[in-house]
Amino acid sequence: MRAIHLPVWLGSVKRPRAKTFAALFALSIVSRALLITVIPLNANAILGSAQRVSLLYFGVSIVALLGSLSIPWLVHKIRRRRVFTLGCLATVAAMPLLASDTLTVFVLGMVFLVFAISCLEITFNLYLMDHIPREELGRFEPLRVFFAAGSWTLGPWLGVYLQKNVADWAPFACAAIGAVVLCATFWILRLKENPAVAPAKGPPPRPTKYLHRFFGQPRLRLAWFLAMGRSAWWSMFFVFAPIYAVDSGLSAETGGAIVSLGAAAVFGAPAWGWVGRRFGFRRLLIGGYGLSALATYAIAVFAGVPDAGAIALVAAAVVTGIIDGAGNLPFLRAVHPWERPEMTTVFSTYRDMALLVPPGIFAVLLKTFALPAVFVASASFMVVLAVVSRYLPRRF
Repeated sequence: MRAIHLPVWLGSVKRPRAKTFAALFALSIVSRALLITVIPLNANAILGSAQRVSLLYFGVSIVALLGSLSIPWLVHKIRRRRVFTLGCLATVAAMPLLASDTLTVFVLGMVFLVFAISCLEITFNLYLMDHIPREELGRFEPLRVFFAAGSWTLGPWLGVYLQKNVADWAPFACAAIGAVVLCATFWILRLKENPAVAPAKGPPPRPTKYLHRFFGQPRLRLAWFLAMGRSAWWSMFFVFAPIYAVDSGLSAETGGAIVSLGAAAVFGAPAWGWVGRRFGFRRLLIGGYGLSALATYAIAVFAGVPDAGAIALVAAAVVTGIIDGAGNLPFLRAVHPWERPEMTTVFSTYRDMALLVPPGIFAVLLKTFALPAVFVASASFMVVLAVVSRYLPRRF
């Protein structure tokens, strides 16, 4: 009997489950979370103003967008498992560069890091769609966010604490170790690839072809816009919350604590996911974007009082966390199985555009207005997203 059932049992054990992918995603967040506050604070120290930091993020994001569009070519040439590994190695390579106080070297480190994030996110989503049935995605997305909650909650404060109390290089060393652990875990899991996306003998895919195909589908276009808006808000929060703290006379560690407390909102993702399944993700997103807009306007109102502004920042992050109850579900439900690699690549550019467009707008605003203008602009965009969410299918 053992001889008959043991191979079956082993095959069941090796088959990745939803929690396996959620844990792998959480590991992939560790390095980013440790540096999410450290990088903008270092950039602010090097450049000397929030306006110049916005210009820096704008420039780096242009390079990142071009890098993201090259990933289908890399998957075609070297297979996705090696692209995932390349993302881990690029993360490690970025760490000594980001630890530098020389602007050119620091910028190169940012480019390496955003390219690494693109490699990891695109290949992760491909594996995810291969192994998680479409009907289970509504439960998985909040689970994925919840598993990453620990990293997002502790990392932003811990990174600044390590830099201020241990050594300047400490958060970067820890982030490099996190990338090595992620790579080792990935190879231990030995995730299988869908043969449909294995390297073919034909020419690699052309970016212009699948860009047109993606944005020609209304549901994919809407999913991309909503994801870009959500990511843009969090990017604004991660960059300008610590800068607000330091410019207001609060300590850098307080800035890290603001980001950590705000990021703790992702612990509520499973609860918001349940609300979405119970009452509809369409209603959840309309309400989430609307409440985020109101709370973000409040940041601008209380920005002149440092402590009140800090509380408003945390409160805005908490209500914005409602949106994470849906995660990337609008895209995952809309994409066709036979075009996942190409469409996933285009969809992943929402993160690059979230780092590209808002910093460009903020850089223009900050030449004339004070920092609260950033929060007013972000709140206004969330109003637009609340309205646009009404175009999601009613059954969603």
